[in-house]
Amino acid sequence: MRALAACLLCLWLAACAAPGSRGPSVSGPRIDPAQRTEVVMTALSLLDTRYRYGGSQAQQGFDCSGLVKYVFNAATGTALPHNTEQIARMSRPVPRRDLQAGDLVFFNTLGRPNSHMGIYLGDGRFINAPSTGGQVRIDRLDNPYYRRHFQSVGTLFAR
Repeated sequence: MRALAACLLCLWLAACAAPGSRGPSVSGPRIDPAQRTEVVMTALSLLDTRYRYGGSQAQQGFDCSGLVKYVFNAATGTALPHNTEQIARMSRPVPRRDLQAGDLVFFNTLGRPNSHMGIYLGDGRFINAPSTGGQVRIDRLDNPYYRRHFQSVGTLFAR
């Protein structure tokens, strides 16, 4: 009987360690692509809002993930975390050549992946809340700083 219990315990532990069972996968929203324009328009309405670390409200200011969280909630009703890494995991990877307005662009600006993000507007431009003392602004992906720190593209939209 002890041998059977030990065997069952080993099988159970092996199953827990099997690939794909290390915890729940994060599954992000699949927003109707027709809402891309609303995302862009909402983001543009926040130009010149002051930067505030930890900020996620227009009255107080935004950091980069707070801006994305606010825009997607206001434009689509989608609740996102206030964390760039978590939003990156929720998004589906998209090849850079397939970027569309409303997609998310991620950067490695602090020596760690997904340390900055913005919302792609089209024509090589994205909107972001870049840094302390700054404001929500439009930057270009071909800007030398952002080109050097570019990491990936993700989308929350259904394709």
